[in-house]
Amino acid sequence: MLRALSKTSGIGGTIKSAPDDFVVEEITKNGIALELNKQYTASELGFESAEEGARFTMFVMQKRDWNTAQALRALAKRHNHGIKSMGFAGTKDKAAVTTQLCSVFKVKPEQLMMGHVKDITINGAWPSNDPVKMGELMGNRFTIKVVGAHNIENADKINGELNGIFPNYFGGQRFGNRDNNITIGVNIMKGDFKEAAMQFLTNTTNETNEDAVAARKKLEIEQDFRAALGYFPEYLRYERLLLEHLARVPTDFAGAIRRLPRTIALMFVHSVESYIFNKELEARVGDGLLTPVDGDLRCATNSFGFPDFDTVKEGKGNMAVSMLVGYDKPANDAQKKILDELGVTQDMFKVKSMPELNCKGTYRVMFAPYIGFEHKEDGDNTIFKFSLPSGSYATVLMNEFMKG
Repeated sequence: MLRALSKTSGIGGTIKSAPDDFVVEEITKNGIALELNKQYTASELGFESAEEGARFTMFVMQKRDWNTAQALRALAKRHNHGIKSMGFAGTKDKAAVTTQLCSVFKVKPEQLMMGHVKDITINGAWPSNDPVKMGELMGNRFTIKVVGAHNIENADKINGELNGIFPNYFGGQRFGNRDNNITIGVNIMKGDFKEAAMQFLTNTTNETNEDAVAARKKLEIEQDFRAALGYFPEYLRYERLLLEHLARVPTDFAGAIRRLPRTIALMFVHSVESYIFNKELEARVGDGLLTPVDGDLRCATNSFGFPDFDTVKEGKGNMAVSMLVGYDKPANDAQKKILDELGVTQDMFKVKSMPELNCKGTYRVMFAPYIGFEHKEDGDNTIFKFSLPSGSYATVLMNEFMKG
């Protein structure tokens, strides 16, 4: 567990006991939180109306216990489209109830509203001249139920210690349920696609399904990809994509990895830069460096109180900014040390044999703000509410309050 900023003992408890206990409402780029079960029009969200013949339909999707990519794929299939026809501003948790702004190419609003997919609701749809693009959101508003908490009075003490900011660590989701995304990413960066593919297929860390454990172990021993298609569980859909390719071309491990959706393959490389950021930030928390020091990039906040990265070039503001390690900007001394420990170089973020996975590097604040914080008791449970900027993890903030 990464170093916490608050010193007071946590309230304990658990979250995500059920999807309904973790509500995520996207805050649009216009600063409007997309409320659950509310129907929206373009004008209510500050979008210009488009003519009926517009190529895109913009819509508000509400989903329960779906991840964003799978939900959009299901909607696309419902209308005989592929996933590439869909657009969205940001990914949302699977084990949750969430709202978010999306778009689809060449499906009329009335058709979209009539379609039905279990646990997915369309809370308004309208014609649009443009698709929704990744990053076109301000943040997310969270309502989280904590089950089995104790010493609730400590929540106010912790909130006072944090004083509106928390270490902006990447959450565990970034590193995969089997905690092997970094290993896969490092091997991809080194060009060892066989090791990357086998790690994806055979690693059993944190694997709880007995059939999946048995299948992964059997493949590791036998290395027979065609036979593995006969016993790998159907729900391991991405693993089976790799196996289908390797059953035809057993030595083309790069080609097998390319069968994965780009967003998933890219996550492996992103997990490496995320790990470097987390380690750099953890050291900074230990040193108590919460505000910019000499040599830091910095940014100001926007009218919502969230980071405004357009101000980084001005070098003004009270928020310390890190440039995530990529191939475009020089790494600092702390980042270079961690790169050495991983056995990779900065140049490897330009993945020469798989350029679609290149990581240029981007800005991220070291300490993220949280606003609208409140908590209240609900029977034996405690409800937390707050809003975070895009890219910050609610689970990381909740760790400050819940740490054992």
